Order: sequence, then structure tokens, then C-alpha cells
Amino acid sequence: MKLANESTAGVWAPLPAGLDGLMARLETLSLGPMFAAERDRALRQALRPYFEFAGNAPLPPFAQEADLATLTIYADYYPQDGQLTLIEQVRDVVTEHIPEEERAWMDPLKHSYMDLVEILPGSEVKEKWACRSLGNGRVYQAQGGDFSRGLQVGQVLLTRFVQQPGDPETNEVVLAGSALLLTPEEGKTLYDAVCALRRQREINAGSFELGDWHEFAKRFGHELLWVYSQMRLRALYQVVAGIRYCRPDGQPYLYSFALYEHREFKFLRETVSGMSGLDPDPATVHTSGGSGARMRWVQYGSVEAGNPAVVTRLTLTSTQLWVETDSRERLDTLKHQLASALGFSLHFLGEATVPPPHLLSEEELDAEQPVRVVVTQEQDATLLQAFLERAYLDWTDREAPVLGGKTPRHAATTKEGREQVARLLDEMEQNDLGWSHIGRPAFDYNVLRGHVGIDEVRCENTPTERTR
Repeated sequence: MKLANESTAGVWAPLPAGLDGLMARLETLSLGPMFAAERDRALRQALRPYFEFAGNAPLPPFAQEADLATLTIYADYYPQDGQLTLIEQVRDVVTEHIPEEERAWMDPLKHSYMDLVEILPGSEVKEKWACRSLGNGRVYQAQGGDFSRGLQVGQVLLTRFVQQPGDPETNEVVLAGSALLLTPEEGKTLYDAVCALRRQREINAGSFELGDWHEFAKRFGHELLWVYSQMRLRALYQVVAGIRYCRPDGQPYLYSFALYEHREFKFLRETVSGMSGLDPDPATVHTSGGSGARMRWVQYGSVEAGNPAVVTRLTLTSTQLWVETDSRERLDTLKHQLASALGFSLHFLGEATVPPPHLLSEEELDAEQPVRVVVTQEQDATLLQAFLERAYLDWTDREAPVLGGKTPRHAATTKEGREQVARLLDEMEQNDLGWSHIGRPAFDYNVLRGHVGIDEVRCENTPTERTR
């Protein structure tokens, strides 16, 4: 479904002079002080899915959507303050002369309604193109023009037709300014969703007073716009959910990660090594126990540019376990597996599941293939730093397994304990995830040293053995 490109999402049709003049008159009246509040209320009703975001909608309505919403003000909306409808005010309240060519369009516009129509075969070679309502099967002969030459058989239009003046039973109509284009599949989806709303209204009312399509569309035509906007927003969410975040080398960017503390390196190493789907990473640098111990496992996904894509990475040090994945769902699955296998051997410190921000372009919104976003080193550093700042926020006052259940602040009150905390912080800094991502620690561990009264350490060189 088109999300951003107005030129392909809808069409504009020129209005007959009399209808154009009448709509201009209605627009002026709707903007007047007596009707302005009702106009705002009507637009909020017709475009409700966008207004529900309180000014922060991820997508603005198309101009054609706004135009169709405005037409509901002219022809369908009944003011809540007791006023006559706009079209009735112009027709029945004599305040100024209205040319006959405008007056002729009043009743046709008043009786018009929103509709979903499919284009019938043969329309592409006629000045008048044929279409059929999905709601009641009524066939229309619509006035063509430059706008209709690009229409294709089977396409569905969400629009409003206005009958030609004279015969109230005529099937000859004009497009009331604009139409939204949908594929046959999108049109059927929209129609089915609207029918479900219609049935629910009838169930709630306990009657079938909306049995005729034109009755429903006249009173609740704005619900067609609701469903259309919801389809757009749903399509946007699918685009966002399908974004593939990558590193500059083409490998998936692992933005969902969790951090644990522990004190049982050997037990964790043996247990994780036995978990299905995880393979030892050749980049592992230490496998012995004690300080400096380090193991890494990876899980592979599809093949990217001839290389297996790493979608999960586990890094085990003597005091911490890092879990990195390419999605929140995969992280949740792995967390459950770790909890089941390791139980209370792990102490959860925190997690991050939000990918780096990315503003989708119009081309990306309308792309047929999943969007591919390359995460820069600056974005990577920002994401890691923000996570570690949250994870280590109260680290000095939280019981640490490797310190025998003491808090780092309490342990640092003795000389022996202070040395132990200093070694722990040195090891945490040496195994910081930033080394393998951005070539330096992502967190300033001198902040934690300051909290427990340990002298700051200047970090100069990147450990040569650290790899991605």
C-alpha cells in the first residue's frame, strides 16, 4: 500500500463550474465563526486515526484523504449544536443570490455519499468510464478526463460521486474532486473491514436499519476513511518491523541485547556450549577460568553476501554474560532459554530492544523490498552508552555475585575489598562491548570508580585481540 507518494496514491478531477462554485461557497461558510467549531469536530471525526496521535501521527493524511473528509462536512455532517447542515444552510436560508448553475448541484451533492467502486473493462478507451460499487453493485458512468487515463481495470477507488443534475435516477456522475486508489486486494480488505463495522453497529442497535449500503455510507461514510487510514498505519508498522539494520560490512546489526552478572564461569561455559543452535565463535580469545576468561558463541541466520549472517552472539566473561540479537523476539526467546537452563546462576542487569532511530524516506516507504539501514559507528556508540548508563546506574549499591553478595560500595570499605572491586572494574572495562563495536569502551568506568572511592584509570589502548 502506498504510504507517502500522493502522486500514485490518488487522483484529482476537475469539477464542473457550478459544482466548483458551490463547494467554494460551502468552504467559506464552514470557515465562518458560526461553523468553525463544528468543522473542526467533523474533521476530527473523519480523520480520527490520525488525530488519536495528538499531533504525533507517524504519517500525515494524504491531500485526497483530507479532501474527502472535507466533503463529509459539506454533504453528510449534522452539526451537534443544532444548526442546519451546511448544504441546507446554503439551500434554505436566503442571505445572498446563488447562481442557478450552482443551485442545480445542491440536491445531487446533498444526496451523494462515500463509496468504494471498482473500474470495469472498457473504461480505458471511453470518455466516460464505467465502475461498479462494491457495496451495492450499482454501475456508474463517470465523466472522464486526463486524470482517468491512467486508471486500470480492476482498480478500486475510494471516492464520492455526485450525480449529474436533472434526473435523480441517473447513473451519470462526476468525481467530486478526488479519489484514493487501491489495488483489488486492498479494496476488498477495506470493504470487508467496513462491513464488519457495519454489522457491529447493527448488532449494537438491535436492528437492520443500515441494511442498504447507501444508507450506511451516507451516515457513516467517514468510517471508510477510518479503515483506509488504519490500513496505511498498519502498512507503515509492517515497513518499520521489516527494517533490516546492518553493519557497514553487511552483517546484521545486533541492537537487542541483555546483560547479566554471574560467578560460575565453568558452569555457564559448559551449559551454554550444550545449547542447540549456538556455535563457538572463532574470535574467542580466552577459554580458561578465572580473571580474563572469555568465551563467545554465535547463531547463524541466512547467508548475506556469501557469508553466514550472525543473528545472535553470546559473550561470557568471568563475571558477565552479554547477549546480542537482531530482534526483540529473538532476544526474548534466548532469555527464556537461559533462564530455564541457568536459573539463579544469572543476575539480570538490564536490556535494550529499541533500534537506532531512522527517518524513513518516501522512497523507502513505497519500496517493495524490506528497507536496509546501515548503522553508523556514532549511532552504535550512542546506543551502547545509553544502555550501559542505565544498566550501571545503581551498580555500586547492588549486590554483586562475584563479591560474595556484597555491594561494591560496601566491599570497597576495606583494603582487600577495594582491590577486589578495582580488579572487577578493570575486567569489566576490558570486556566492555564497545571494544568489539566501536574500538573503545562504550562506558566511562571511572564514574563507577569514583562512586566507590577508587582512583581513576586512564584507558589508552584497544586490546589487540578484541574482534567483532
